Amino acid sequence: MGMPAAPVSAPSAPLGVRVASYALMAGALWLLLGHGLLPGLLFACLGFLVTRWLAWQFARLGRRKPLTPLLLRWAQICAAALVMLAPLALLMLGLSHSRGYITEAPQQYRELLDYLARTVLELRLKLPSDIAALLPEGAAEIQKTLASYLAAKAGTLAVAGRAWLGGLLHAYVGLLIGALAAVRPVASAHRPLAQQLHLRITRFGDAFRQIVAAQFWIAAFNTALTAVFLLGVLPLWDLHLPYSPALITLTFVAGLVPIVGNLVCNAVITLVGLSVSPAAAVACLGFLILIHKAEYVINAKVVGQRTHMGVWELLAVMFVAEAVFGPAGLVAAPLFYAYLKKELFAARLV
Repeated sequence: MGMPAAPVSAPSAPLGVRVASYALMAGALWLLLGHGLLPGLLFACLGFLVTRWLAWQFARLGRRKPLTPLLLRWAQICAAALVMLAPLALLMLGLSHSRGYITEAPQQYRELLDYLARTVLELRLKLPSDIAALLPEGAAEIQKTLASYLAAKAGTLAVAGRAWLGGLLHAYVGLLIGALAAVRPVASAHRPLAQQLHLRITRFGDAFRQIVAAQFWIAAFNTALTAVFLLGVLPLWDLHLPYSPALITLTFVAGLVPIVGNLVCNAVITLVGLSVSPAAAVACLGFLILIHKAEYVINAKVVGQRTHMGVWELLAVMFVAEAVFGPAGLVAAPLFYAYLKKELFAARLV
């Protein structure tokens, strides 16, 4: 991010100290993931990296002057203050202009899932008669099962407001922790266990920067193109998809989950397009295939080359993590696995 890379090695330590640091790191990640604190962990890493980057940029503004410790300290304080206060300013701006959308987000997605359930039940009516006649009779039962599943998830989202706000609170607290950790005074010396824990955390931060930062920009790229398509291209053909703001937001959130998020997003947008017309569904599917093919090329080069992870590895880890931890495991799997591979590579085991 324009900063000198943090050291990723530490003086050799006794085997017992190294094992203790591995155990503490693994236990901390397990507790954070198992108790719903993943948003806090991710935003703590984000706050740390952004604060360090901003501090470096602020310090470079005064490059014509000698870079004294006092100047560097003031740059760190200004960066931390900006990171901690910016979300509050954005929240106030959002509440003043988009209060209904923010506070009613779970309700909007509940309505979207209800809409998808009705679309699935009316699939034969939406398709041309010659194509609908080719569907097997058993498809009706499949449609009812899928519609019941979507309706059940819609009921769950109807009462998800508390979890929504709790996740936002954990994320902001994590952001504060990360910003404060980035500007903490550097100790002159560390004991062996502290040195090893610092090494573990540094490698985890490297994995976060490689995986999450790359995926964030990929998701932002997808979201921008999807917004242009839904709000700009389709209206030119006199096609208007309902729940477009919710679909655009879903594109970004789902895009943060590699591979699986794209599949979910594709299915939802195509179903909504089918509810309008078969032509809209075909247009949506073709557009999504096009941009996601481009994304896979970017993902393979940006993420795969940096972390040495194959697609089959990523899918296997995500499958297991989702089965154990649910959706949080699905999100955390690429990051945790990238960190694990870094540790194994540093130990010359892979």
